[in-house]
Amino acid sequence: MKCIICKSPDIVVKEVDEGIKLDNDIALYPVKVNVCNNCGERYYDRNTMQQLEDVKGKLKNKELTLQVVGKVVRVAV
Repeated sequence: MKCIICKSPDIVVKEVDEGIKLDNDIALYPVKVNVCNNCGERYYDRNTMQQLEDVKGKLKNKELTLQVVGKVVRVAV
């Protein structure tokens, strides 16, 4: 497999935190995906996409426990 962006063959499986947007918040969910070591492009298989959709639905229904890991603020202009 070669990266469709940079054409590098250096693609490996990595665990990454995928951000799932919930209103003004973002929930990070760890998933294993193929990632290009050269440019960082991620490749998701069908099962991973289904897993992310399932997690998004559970988050909307407040079926999962969330842990606060930081804080993001916006500069008022």
